[in-house]
Amino acid sequence: MPATIKKKAVTMTIRVDADLKNQAEILCDEMGLTMSAAYNVFLKALVRERAIPFKISAGDSFYSEKNMQHLKDSISRLDNREGKAHELLGEDDG
Repeated sequence: MPATIKKKAVTMTIRVDADLKNQAEILCDEMGLTMSAAYNVFLKALVRERAIPFKISAGDSFYSEKNMQHLKDSISRLDNREGKAHELLGEDDG
């Protein structure tokens, strides 16, 4: 039997709406998945397909009035130097 190589796991922190997270946890539980497993499925599909593994359309909530206002407010805070700078990862940085 071939030896199994265990890959090092890392912790990710993401921001998500609390109601959305709760709904996703319930759905994952119904499917017998943990949230971690669901994220891993998404990330593996993202890497394999080299694209978001589902269609995103203009009707997406990203373009909602509420989110657009949030983005404008965030840009304003950055313009007023109220943000925090982070280095961007390049393609070779992983």
